[in-house]
Amino acid sequence: MIDAKMWLVAVNPTSGRGQGAVIAQEVTNYLAAQNQEYRLIVGNNAQNFRKNLETTAKSGDKVIAVGGDGLVHNVLQIAVPLKLPVLAVPAGTGNDFVRSLGWDLSRRFDMIWHAINHPPISIDLGSVDGEFFGAVLSTGFDSIVNERANRLKWPTGTQRYNLSIALELPRFKPKRYEIDLDGKRLQREAMLIAIGNGNSYGGGMKVCPGASNNDGLFEIMILNPISKFEFIRLFPTVYNGEHINHPQVEMFQARSISVSSDAVAYADGERIGPLPVTASVVPSSLETWTA
Repeated sequence: MIDAKMWLVAVNPTSGRGQGAVIAQEVTNYLAAQNQEYRLIVGNNAQNFRKNLETTAKSGDKVIAVGGDGLVHNVLQIAVPLKLPVLAVPAGTGNDFVRSLGWDLSRRFDMIWHAINHPPISIDLGSVDGEFFGAVLSTGFDSIVNERANRLKWPTGTQRYNLSIALELPRFKPKRYEIDLDGKRLQREAMLIAIGNGNSYGGGMKVCPGASNNDGLFEIMILNPISKFEFIRLFPTVYNGEHINHPQVEMFQARSISVSSDAVAYADGERIGPLPVTASVVPSSLETWTA
């Protein structure tokens, strides 16, 4: 068994329509049964949560992040500088960071048992303008959909995202982008640019199916302009990664990318802000546990 000074159980109680609180209770019960010391970390907003984690954490602690990709994203901003290992336990609507590590989302106790009994390994993260991300950084149509979804009070969960797609697609127009890939300059009119440290976002959409978090590279997907009808036809294929075979999809790899346009960017489902942005792979920057 691997000794830990303390397990910091970081929780978003509202994740997964309230499942975060339920699963956090299951996690702490399991830790207690395994004679593991733990402390709960919560916050009523991202800033407050980060402050609570930062002021509580001590050298040698390990973090269990119980929530979705947004919670993991906030944990990374504190855990990486403090060199704290992070185990992500899925309790959100997306959980794409956990997917990228190869875990079966339903086997939460297996994840915790593994973390108690095995040392962590190092994986890559992305950094966009100084903010770490684990899964996908994107801009274009999906960011516009996220902007709309964040303004909606109803419905909840994935249905809010689906409604936002239906509202935004009829009015959407591709944007002009200037892109720098490791010094190679491109200009594109595009509908979507996704920069993958992990291979999926949005709850299993394999937008960058060849992305790996241990090769020191981003996989980058650019969707060039297609008709709205073609977009609707193409959309379901992103769940198995077959969209990359479409003639209007371009795939690249790079260690660093800069993107400029009149647009906004999101990473791990969290708003990064207006472009331009610059992102780089940060090799072996996070200690975690993989399946």
